[in-house]
Amino acid sequence: MQETTRLAGLVQERIGDILERHRDELAALGDDASALLDEAAQFLTGGKRFRAQFAVLGYRSVRELDFSDGVDGAADSVLDAACALEFFHAAALIHDDIIDRSDTRRGRPAAHRAFAALHATARWAGEPEHFGVAAAILLGDLLQSWADELMESACDGAASPDAARAARAHFNRMRSEVAVGQYLDVLEEQQPAFAAHDAQLERSTRVLVYKSAKYSVEAPLLIGAALAGADEEQEQALRDYGLPIGVAFQLRDDLLGVFGDASVTGKPAGDDLVEGKRTVLVTLARENLPGTQRRIFDDLLGNDLAPEQVAILQRTIRESGAVERVEQMITRNVERAISALQASPARPDAGEALTRLADRATRREF
Repeated sequence: MQETTRLAGLVQERIGDILERHRDELAALGDDASALLDEAAQFLTGGKRFRAQFAVLGYRSVRELDFSDGVDGAADSVLDAACALEFFHAAALIHDDIIDRSDTRRGRPAAHRAFAALHATARWAGEPEHFGVAAAILLGDLLQSWADELMESACDGAASPDAARAARAHFNRMRSEVAVGQYLDVLEEQQPAFAAHDAQLERSTRVLVYKSAKYSVEAPLLIGAALAGADEEQEQALRDYGLPIGVAFQLRDDLLGVFGDASVTGKPAGDDLVEGKRTVLVTLARENLPGTQRRIFDDLLGNDLAPEQVAILQRTIRESGAVERVEQMITRNVERAISALQASPARPDAGEALTRLADRATRREF
């Protein structure tokens, strides 16, 4: 835990330094740009830093790495990669909130809502909502650009030119998969009806894997390992651990999206139900519902729900047995990942840390 706290502190300090450097570079644009940079700083403060931790442990699974004596050399390169992932994640969340029309993120207004409020308070011309969306899109684009710069810097400190190329390839693939996975999620919400159960479960799982699971765990691990000069066997071992942990991580997130406490998740209870997310949890819940109950369930899902309607859907999901089935899927995926890790060539200290992190990432409370 002490090591995790230290890494989170180093990442936050580096993020602060990066933002201040960009603020200085953009000073010539005048004070009007301050609101954009202030929102970037606000959005990048806090968070669990899981992706940063997985990137560091990916490196440590291949090569020794110690932050205790300061940050230079390899540690500096890995820290840049960790921050690149945090910047990319922030950009993805900002854009995701626009797509989902979410009002909040981490207990505060979503970026587009914050910019809309700024517009309304200042009594500027035009529509606050349009300004909010436009500003948030641009902020997300800006953070993605800075993430790319950080990844370039990280690659400059890689173990070899081949290691740099491999790390960059993993980062590029991650960005493509997240964008297409997000599109598949949006496309799924536009379908007039659920597909047959097996087809729907496959579609929901594909969205889960490519929109979130791979980029939450597998990609950060592979980027860190590649920077250290990992060979194919080492990378495959991390894939065998990373993908099931990523799936378990997102399945837990799906449970939180339906049953999570707003004071913990920073989102309203049942937010995924209001947004009409066709998650694995929702798909499993529908499977054994009687025809009339399923039609009512489908009619409610994705609407502007009153609290009592959210409660009806929550109760239906619980009574369907879907929560227990998802919990079992989480457990099986964690067991599969730990088994793969135990048979892997990962360095022992990294393996122990990955085991602990698997538990933390997949056992978040309701």
